Amino acid sequence: MVAAIIQARMGSARLPGKVALEIMEKTVLEYVIERVKKAKHIENTIVATTIKKEDSVVADLAGSLGVGVYRGADEDVLDRFYQAAKLFGIKHIVRITADCPLIDPQIIDKVVEVYFRSNVDYCSNTLKETFPDGEDVEVFSFNALHGAWKNAKLLSEREHVTPYIKKNPDKYKPANLENDTDLSYKRWTVDTKEDFRFIKAVLEALYPKKPDFGMEDILEFLERNPHIEKMNKGIMRNEGYTKSLREDKIINVDYTKEQDG
Repeated sequence: MVAAIIQARMGSARLPGKVALEIMEKTVLEYVIERVKKAKHIENTIVATTIKKEDSVVADLAGSLGVGVYRGADEDVLDRFYQAAKLFGIKHIVRITADCPLIDPQIIDKVVEVYFRSNVDYCSNTLKETFPDGEDVEVFSFNALHGAWKNAKLLSEREHVTPYIKKNPDKYKPANLENDTDLSYKRWTVDTKEDFRFIKAVLEALYPKKPDFGMEDILEFLERNPHIEKMNKGIMRNEGYTKSLREDKIINVDYTKEQDG
């Protein structure tokens, strides 16, 4: 089975509750789920959130939208992914984050196709960043996820799911999808108020006329409206992971023990 696991929680250092913010009476998470489900290679969609009380909002919303829900560890997102994949019997995992409401289903499908065509353990469009921030897709096998879950000991490897896999290409064969043009300087994700204003402007302009708009539609819109892109210009990409690396430490917990899902 190929299934998407969307990681989502209400906690956010810079924009708390961002996944539940509404645009045209739909939450950010709702847009992410809707767009992920349009990918033709996705057989099932799961939202993986935490056991914290505040994340009952996320679990309830996901459940109301007819997708699977797993509730687990807060900071140890790797464990959350592993337990979710094990519980739902997912053989091939597509990792999406809930702060990407402009995720393009066609890009998801392209990364999945490269993953299977290349016969690899891990494939993404971020090993070399050429797509806008907010179009990030990762696909990996359950075996690779299990290996990471069992062996990753660093805080940064537990909080961000795939660093251990990416740091061990001798164990886990990688592949990457590159865009024809380098668009990595563009920021289409939600992490600040400025990001939210940008996403809101794009959705309000494109969604009513064409709900399944893709990356090319966004690029055309921004070309006609360059002032929109200035709303969130200059914010650092992957700041959360960079922060984890700065604060990195070994976590002294035995993750080799199987847990109940």
